[in-house]
Amino acid sequence: MPKQSTKMSGLQCLASENIWFDKHRYDEAEKCFYEGANGPSTQQQQSSSHGGDQELVTRMKSMELENQALHKVVESMRAALQKLESRVAMLEKTPAAAAVPSAKAAPVKQVNGNDADDDDDDDDDVDLFGSDDDDAEAERLKQERIDAYTAKKAKKPTLIAKSSILLDVKPWDDETDMAKLEECVRTVQMDGLLWGASKLVPVGYGIKKLQINCVVEDDKVGTDILEEEITKFEDFVQSVDVAAFNKI
Repeated sequence: MPKQSTKMSGLQCLASENIWFDKHRYDEAEKCFYEGANGPSTQQQQSSSHGGDQELVTRMKSMELENQALHKVVESMRAALQKLESRVAMLEKTPAAAAVPSAKAAPVKQVNGNDADDDDDDDDDVDLFGSDDDDAEAERLKQERIDAYTAKKAKKPTLIAKSSILLDVKPWDDETDMAKLEECVRTVQMDGLLWGASKLVPVGYGIKKLQINCVVEDDKVGTDILEEEITKFEDFVQSVDVAAFNKI
């Protein structure tokens, strides 16, 4: 009995002691709990942060390259704009330069001492108003040109206006000698008149009329003069009519 009581008292003593035999299990569980609540551990955070820094560096390098490319584009555009502005300015200045004739400065001659006296003598020799000999020479040349033009114009043939006229000359009756009548007509002669072919044309009742052609210069011979001259042969001619009139 005393032995059993001793054992019981030992167990009671152990039970009364605050000894935590499974503490490491609880520590592990607590660690997992806090990791789940607060995210990954510090090591994982460091690795994640390192990966994020690498990505950020890569993006920054890419942006720097893009920035450099944009700088090059801007520089090229700026150079092209400067060239364009220079060309426009040149074009704007060109008409003004063309409109204003460039004046050449007259050579300046230095005069001093005796040279001034020599220049005065030279000025005295200059004839500011010309001479009568020059006027006479110019007048002579002018007259020669006028004479040459007049001679050339005189040699050129002048176009003479002419006309062809067909006349009907009628006798008094059928007993009129038509051969004599034509002979009388052809005796009419004047400057600018040329007689041509003729024929007898029946009129009726045995009477025939004389149709005769002639060429006249319009400025010298007219139809009125021809009729007047032909009708003077009143023994043979009754009347004269113009059958046709054509300009040549």
